Amino acid sequence: MTTSTSTSADACTTPIPTDLVPYRITICGLRELMIHAEKGVSHVVTILDPSYPDPEVFEIYPRHQRVVWRFDDHVTPVDGAVMPDEAVVDRILDLGESFRAATVEHLLIHCHAGVSRSTATAAILMAQFNPGREEDVFDHLRRIRPRSWPNSLLIAMADDKLGRDGALVAAMARHHDMITRAHPDLAEYLRIHGRAHEVRYD
Repeated sequence: MTTSTSTSADACTTPIPTDLVPYRITICGLRELMIHAEKGVSHVVTILDPSYPDPEVFEIYPRHQRVVWRFDDHVTPVDGAVMPDEAVVDRILDLGESFRAATVEHLLIHCHAGVSRSTATAAILMAQFNPGREEDVFDHLRRIRPRSWPNSLLIAMADDKLGRDGALVAAMARHHDMITRAHPDLAEYLRIHGRAHEVRYD
């Protein structure tokens, strides 16, 4: 997702500790990567459109571990798009599992705007080992990335794989409602760019 309506204040990320995961999480977009180069990032998840070049900024980051995933930010089928699928969710869950046996201090997750794919990934990682705390996941997401709209297809597939019986999807929908009220410009952007079914106005 690429939007032209965000501001630096809206896009701020605060790696506040949480007991949902044993590491700090930062979420950002491409334009913010430079400011996190000296923030003690130990692990990175890069999510890019299939044809987008790999960001060169990571050459100036201190030593870290990084994975690169490429898929488009859609929630319904689009001709020619590389859709988020179950294999993507499996990679997220496998990464979360691997983190249980690793020393992870500070995880940076980024996509193009730091709004949809990256926030869905963060939410899934926080939810993975915390059944029954789906609301806490999105509460924390709003603290660290106030302007966030997790990809609903990724969340729905994760809900199914984690056996949450719709609890993760329901918590996401309530999160989307809160973001609609807090950032109506973002909700309107999504509404006119093929994701109107995710946006509900009171």
